[in-house]
Amino acid sequence: MCKEHVHYEAAFQDYLRSRGVPYVPVDERRRAIFAGARIKSFDFLVYPRSGRHWIVDVKGRRFPYINARGHKQYWENWVGQDDLDSMAEWSHVFGAQFDTRFVFAYLLDGPPNRWPAVRPHYFRERPYAFLSVRLEDYRKYCRQRSPRWNTVAVSRQVFRQIVHAPEADFTSTACGL
Repeated sequence: MCKEHVHYEAAFQDYLRSRGVPYVPVDERRRAIFAGARIKSFDFLVYPRSGRHWIVDVKGRRFPYINARGHKQYWENWVGQDDLDSMAEWSHVFGAQFDTRFVFAYLLDGPPNRWPAVRPHYFRERPYAFLSVRLEDYRKYCRQRSPRWNTVAVSRQVFRQIVHAPEADFTSTACGL
């Protein structure tokens, strides 16, 4: 079940609902145990009208992100190594009929001409952009970001090449950024 107080997930749920895309939110309070190991839950099962179904982990970020030095950072896309490992496990569990994806939910700020080239979705009067990347593409290009926090990220240049608006899959048309 989607935690309504987590605005990024709630915004993505609203995005799916507004486009008539069937989905099932996952109750994150229940962690799955496979082969004696606990793995992190994903956020949604999504059923686009065509193509494979999706296993989705929503990653909320601000766009731009203001770092500790006060500098604006665009296209933040880090994830924890445990996120990668858990999503790979879910991919194995669900099999080939599912695509495993991260959906980056960006809360947009600043001038719209700096926003990603996708139509913003307004949720609770705040603009969001949703960008989807397949797990195998993310894994192929990610590099360690922080050994201390055990996080990885894809370079901004490559990330912009491998992500697309989820709506492209819902309508079966391509979308470039």
